[in-house]
Amino acid sequence: NDQRKVVYQQRTEIMATDDVSAAIHGILAEAIGTLIDQFLPHHAMSSDWDLEGLAQAIQRDFGVVVDPKAWLAAEPELEEAGLRERLARTVDDAYNAKAERLDVELMHHIEKDVMLRTLDMHWRDHLAAMDYLRQGIHLRGYAQQDYRTEYKREAFGMFSAMLDQVKFETVSTLMKIEVRTQEEVDREEEERRARLMRALQAQHAEASVFAGGEEVAAGQMGALSEGALPLESHTPFVRAERKVGRNEPCPCGSGKKYKHCHGTLSNVG
Repeated sequence: NDQRKVVYQQRTEIMATDDVSAAIHGILAEAIGTLIDQFLPHHAMSSDWDLEGLAQAIQRDFGVVVDPKAWLAAEPELEEAGLRERLARTVDDAYNAKAERLDVELMHHIEKDVMLRTLDMHWRDHLAAMDYLRQGIHLRGYAQQDYRTEYKREAFGMFSAMLDQVKFETVSTLMKIEVRTQEEVDREEEERRARLMRALQAQHAEASVFAGGEEVAAGQMGALSEGALPLESHTPFVRAERKVGRNEPCPCGSGKKYKHCHGTLSNVG
């Protein structure tokens, strides 16, 4: 159908073009203009402008920090047209700065790749939505509507919205994508290793302090167990006199056996 032809033609043109940067800048200008319209309606009073919302939207969608409220405070004579032009130029300059950091051929490759991927993704989603539309459009026949005309009208609206979304998402992705040079990658790797080494050294120092504390504590405990409390002597008891047998005469001279005399007292004790 006609929609398929349009998409395939666009895809073929992108593939056949080495440098799509001019198209990217045109799409970016259109996208930023559409975004500004949402917060600065044409011919609206300046008091009706949502400058904070505009700044947040530009940072969210394009990754660029702007402060139009500060611009107007510094230049009260700045009119709507001048404000729009400065916003668009700031975003475009940010994209140019990103592109200048990279090799020209690499940037052209990235631009083409993002455009094709975004177009393919949204085209697949659009085909699924069209199938859903075809299934549901016949149900409107009972309301005496010409479902063929209705289908074409809605299909055209969906297709136009898809193309707008492709353009917006393409430049939004390119504005926010982070591409690093080999020098930057190497420098970040060196910084990562340095941070790791510092962390390991800090852990080692902490472990050494902890181990030293344990040794001191162990030494203190050893000193207490060995010197602070004297050990009791276990010298064997030696009787001064020979022990009297139980059946021997009692030493008291009573003539009785020791066990029947003073030996009974020893048994009680």
